[in-house]
Amino acid sequence: MSEHSNRPFDESLFLPHIDEDTGDLILSISTDDSDEDDNLDMPDELPILPIRNTVLFPGVVIPITVGRQKSIALIREAYKANRIIGVVAQRHSHADDPAQDELYSVGTVAKLMKMIVLPDGNTTVIIQGRSRFKMREVVRVEPYMVAQYDLLEDNFPDESHEEMGALSQSLKDTAAEILTLNPDIPKEAEEALENIDNPRFLTHFLSSNVSAEVGDKQRLLEENDGLRRAKKLLEYMLRDVKMLELKHEIQKKVNSDIDQQQRDYYLRQQMRILQDELGEDTPERELEELRAKGMEKNWPKEVLQHFNKELDKLSRMNPGAAEYPVSMNYVELMVELPWGEYTEDNFDLKRAQKILDEEHYGLEKVKDRILEYLAVLKLKQDMKSPILCLYGPPGVGKTSLGKSIAKALDRKYVRMSLGGVHDEAEVRGHRKTYIGAMPGRVIQNIKKAKSGNPVFVLDEIDKVQSDFRGDPSSALLEVLDPEQNTAFQDNYLEVDYDLSKVLFVATANSLDTIQPALRDRMEIIEITGYTLEEKVEIAKRHLVPKQNKEHGLAEKQLQFPKKVLSVIIDGYTRESGVRNLERQIGKVVRRVAKAIAMEEAWEEKVTEVFVREVLGAAIFDKEAYQDNRTAGVVTGLAWTQVGGEILFIESSLSRGRGKLTLSGQLGDVMKESAMTALSYLRSHSEQLGIHHNVFQNYDLHVHIPAGAVPKDGPSAGIAMLTSLASVYTQRKVKARLAMTGEITLRGKVLPVGGIKEKILAAKRAGVKDIILCERNRKDIEEIDDRYITGLTIHYVDRVEDVLKLALLKDKVTNPLQFITEEPEAKPVG
Repeated sequence: MSEHSNRPFDESLFLPHIDEDTGDLILSISTDDSDEDDNLDMPDELPILPIRNTVLFPGVVIPITVGRQKSIALIREAYKANRIIGVVAQRHSHADDPAQDELYSVGTVAKLMKMIVLPDGNTTVIIQGRSRFKMREVVRVEPYMVAQYDLLEDNFPDESHEEMGALSQSLKDTAAEILTLNPDIPKEAEEALENIDNPRFLTHFLSSNVSAEVGDKQRLLEENDGLRRAKKLLEYMLRDVKMLELKHEIQKKVNSDIDQQQRDYYLRQQMRILQDELGEDTPERELEELRAKGMEKNWPKEVLQHFNKELDKLSRMNPGAAEYPVSMNYVELMVELPWGEYTEDNFDLKRAQKILDEEHYGLEKVKDRILEYLAVLKLKQDMKSPILCLYGPPGVGKTSLGKSIAKALDRKYVRMSLGGVHDEAEVRGHRKTYIGAMPGRVIQNIKKAKSGNPVFVLDEIDKVQSDFRGDPSSALLEVLDPEQNTAFQDNYLEVDYDLSKVLFVATANSLDTIQPALRDRMEIIEITGYTLEEKVEIAKRHLVPKQNKEHGLAEKQLQFPKKVLSVIIDGYTRESGVRNLERQIGKVVRRVAKAIAMEEAWEEKVTEVFVREVLGAAIFDKEAYQDNRTAGVVTGLAWTQVGGEILFIESSLSRGRGKLTLSGQLGDVMKESAMTALSYLRSHSEQLGIHHNVFQNYDLHVHIPAGAVPKDGPSAGIAMLTSLASVYTQRKVKARLAMTGEITLRGKVLPVGGIKEKILAAKRAGVKDIILCERNRKDIEEIDDRYITGLTIHYVDRVEDVLKLALLKDKVTNPLQFITEEPEAKPVG
């Protein structure tokens, strides 16, 4: 056992005295002053009692328990003698046998008042401080420490001193405030404090009981000037007041929170009892159901551990806490996602082909690719799904093709529209820390499909935008990469999800706006606009039956002959797809439905006259072939988003100085084609029989109607060259001939695109012969023979071959008579 201060009442302003006979605690204080020290028989040497964790001040009575052998021997010997000892505080409380340098030099002379030997061998003594002293030299250390000393005087001003009086009152007021803030101190302490009038004892008494470190109390004891000691004591007490006020404020807040929590707990217990009585689900029951569902899931080990961890955290959470519904939504999402749950594919290839053919006319490349995938999947079973991108103009059936693919494979179908999406969180989801966080739309759609291998249509992928919230197209890189989407990371889900079995089908109108890295991950399948013949078949097989059904007509009540459908397509629509065509057919069907409802007469077969009556005059005019009586007029072929068209290149000459004029809203590429053609003619004028002075004496004007329609592209190169050669030679162009191809300055003919649409446009316009580049032969071979029946295709490599085929030897009627003299030079000055 070690010596320590027994202070039964922490922060108390009174001290207990143990009665020797009864052992009862008697509240008492000592008001002895230093004058009574004269009554003590002060020895020359003082036995030194080291104490820990406290400092004894003059006039203060404290009980201490001693357990060290040296201390017990000192107490017993002193108690038999004059009962005078010196009490000194240790510098370090851990020292069991402190030397002189481990003790403070200033201590207090004390008188032993009572001694009690306890049954456990320890001795408790009550001592009273009398006066301060300072150790000079230790005389001996055995059997206990004895030292020489000097008594120190307390320089306190008398009670009439104004500053001391004010300071004493401040000490009492501050002590009273401490009593108010500390409920552990008995009320009797306040009365004891009021009975102290001596400034010296008041200072010593409060110094002994102030809440301060031993070092701070020792500094108070060592201070010789009583006024400064009292001021320093007031400083410590004010600091103690602030700490108690802060402690009181914290306790008040904590108690308020605890009261609210106890109230909530009581109400929740009542709610739980009522829910049990009504048979409603309680939070515990919901968690048990979720855990049971989780055990049935076929998810990876890591995901199962994460799920159980979230459930455990949820079970420890207060159901009334704000985080509870967030965590509950999260675990419910994990349970509702199809982990390893796949629909069984139907490997009947003939059935799949039949479904694709019934629902979509044409689109052979796409159908073949789907059947190839299905065939390989049938043989290999675990093939990764391809990432297809259907690219083409609006209205050609890209999105509806996704539904047909899902039907052919017997898979679930989901669609995610990406048009206008500019937030990365739409794809990857929000982190759970955000208010209103939710998973990305990829995970949401997988959850809606309830299958891990649906047909997932990413509609309008070319219209994804990016701003300060991120780049969704970059987030799609992980979704559409077969090497990465086996472990797709959604920010909300926080665990890997396998998307490798999902068949992604993206749709786009343009490839230019798709990020190159994203475009590289997809298999691009181009879907061109429908031809007139294809639109007629689509209308016959799909659009007319659909409109009849939507407007309540039987299939045989209203029929559209192919010729009437061609009139509607050519005269009232101008598009690549069939959306506007369906609307026009719908107008005709509604007129017939109205007649039937009003019991008026109607014809089962729609006529051209009835179409004009319902739809009005034709909106669009079809370009038709024009004769070859005028020099410089050549029929070219062009591709547009709404299909192929023929266009006319017109050239004329007028007297001038060789100026070239181009009109018809031509783009830069088309203007360069005209300049290339003119340069070629100039360099080969002798071979074509053109006098070189003609280029200097005549201005050339090239026009391509219609003037309000912008035009561009290199495919009119050979048509421009033929037009210029015809106007400069005044030779006729072969009748019913059209051409398309790019030219170079050396006279080479290069291939162009959109051949199928151009061929069909030429056939509709009454053209019989077509000139193409030799390298476009492969495009003709892909076209159905029925579309090119009645056409003669000429393949060329050089412009000389074009001119041999296109220009006749006969000249036009009333040919232009060229003036070939050198132009007169203008006089200088």
